[in-house]
Amino acid sequence: MQKNIQYKGIVIGGSAGSFSLVSKILSQIKDDFKYPIILCMHRLKHIRSGLVEGLNLKSNLPVVEPYDKQKIEGGKVYLAPSNYHMFVEFDATVSLSAEDVLNHSRPSIDYTFSSAATSFRNKMVGILLTGANKDGAQGIFEVHTKQGYTIVQDPNTCDVDTMTKSALQLFSPNQVLTPEEIVVFLNNL
Repeated sequence: MQKNIQYKGIVIGGSAGSFSLVSKILSQIKDDFKYPIILCMHRLKHIRSGLVEGLNLKSNLPVVEPYDKQKIEGGKVYLAPSNYHMFVEFDATVSLSAEDVLNHSRPSIDYTFSSAATSFRNKMVGILLTGANKDGAQGIFEVHTKQGYTIVQDPNTCDVDTMTKSALQLFSPNQVLTPEEIVVFLNNL
């Protein structure tokens, strides 16, 4: 872990199997967690509700689907809305877009990671979780190239390891962690 860094955000991406894992992580994060969590999960585009409500039942932090140009604040979880790409802007706001799908996905984890890496640079933590396609691998690699701190879930603990293994083929992250270790890492920030 990079010492003495005031992080601007924690960005988490996941797909197949990530809902239960994200629920577990959010339920175990300290309720005084001071950083914003920007969460991009693949989701069904025709179902617009339920995910936020489900996460809020478990989370120690409030989970919201941000509106376009919403300011990112510490101690909140910002979930990419269904069927929208979510970008992080230089002024620490969220930008939403209905651009074409990327890697068969909208929201695209690659877009969220890449924009956060450009905006936050070395003041972010990127965490890539379980998933069934390679979306997210290139994005977390960009976090790495911009000196952000990178964590990839241990593929041996993934429901589907395509996403994490794709990332590990591109680069060596700062850490490869189990879900339990990810929680410990976040609570020690």
